[in-house]
Amino acid sequence: MTDHSITGKTVLIAGGAKNLGGLLAVDLARHGAKAVAIHYNSASAAAQADATVAAIQKAGAEGFAFRADLTTAGAMETLFADAKITMGSIDIAVNTVGKVLKKPMVEISEAEFDEMSAVNSKSAFFFLKEAGKAVSDNGRICTLVTSLLGAYTPFYAAYAGTKAPVEHYTRAASKEFGARGISVTAIGPGPMDTPFFYPAEGPEAVAYHKTAAALSPSTPTGLTHIEDIVPWIRFLVSEGWWMTGQTILVNGGYTTK
Repeated sequence: MTDHSITGKTVLIAGGAKNLGGLLAVDLARHGAKAVAIHYNSASAAAQADATVAAIQKAGAEGFAFRADLTTAGAMETLFADAKITMGSIDIAVNTVGKVLKKPMVEISEAEFDEMSAVNSKSAFFFLKEAGKAVSDNGRICTLVTSLLGAYTPFYAAYAGTKAPVEHYTRAASKEFGARGISVTAIGPGPMDTPFFYPAEGPEAVAYHKTAAALSPSTPTGLTHIEDIVPWIRFLVSEGWWMTGQTILVNGGYTTK
């Protein structure tokens, strides 16, 4: 019978140096992963990547860090190849990479749109492509999208619009990879209480987001916390393997669909 646990598995996390990706990397190590490889984008995140690798190792797994700009297909191919050579296999692949732009549509430049498309949509497509080639049979793939896909709100045209295709990529990949026992899912968190969230929002918007979820009064900040998301990803890449092709909104009732 296929082992769906995390024990002994190898993991690659794009955007795994800090915030949600970093917490997930250490969590999977604590739950028995044999090796965890994390990706980070820029030199400014190198110290955090090193700290996360040290925490992975302290949790009992091998830890590795790779730096890359994943907005090109070649860089994504290299990341998967290097991670697979280093760990020997990739059983679980998680993509947490994303970039937010909150701006009126009529003010968004072509350069801004192209950057958002490259980070949020293009990188997700090629992540799934390379995962489909590199992930072991009966492996798991999960990507991060956004609960804004279920919202009717202004100023997120470029962000939510370039995340929306990832839902289709997820369905397509799950159908194509299913014959090998690979499940492919996406999670859409609500606005998360991380440094990723605040720069794009003004004080009034932050105040709104802190009260928008049905469960906001039950949390310290009213926002989604990375600690709320990690168990869902852990479930989907282990015992929750029978769920595939789905986008799950984990947001305390911030949006529904």
